[in-house]
Amino acid sequence: MAKIKISDLAAIKDRVHRDTSLREGGAQVKIIVHMGTCGIASGARKVLNAVMDALGESERTDIIVTTSGCAGLCSHEPMMTVERLGEEPIKYAHLDEAKARQIFLRHALGGEVQAEWALAKGSEQ
Repeated sequence: MAKIKISDLAAIKDRVHRDTSLREGGAQVKIIVHMGTCGIASGARKVLNAVMDALGESERTDIIVTTSGCAGLCSHEPMMTVERLGEEPIKYAHLDEAKARQIFLRHALGGEVQAEWALAKGSEQ
């Protein structure tokens, strides 16, 4: 088996970034459910399932749902981030299925930030 090189990793990173970035004519919303072990232990899988169910019910095709590893804020899990094209990302904390569904319907679809559960605005990248 061939060894993977740094250039291979860079190409993978570029491809994933291209495939999951928001842009005109493409995806308008990206939802990231943070699925580190702390998030999973706190209920992130139920949050992800609630978001996926809401997405399916909405029949929207311009929304990306993805996962990430640990966001480094274990005491705030489960968390998810909502990014809408042209707007700063919002990270939500202490979620359950009902909160995730409301955030999907009101923020992801309607553009209304749910300040009650918002932890941070902006990107840490």
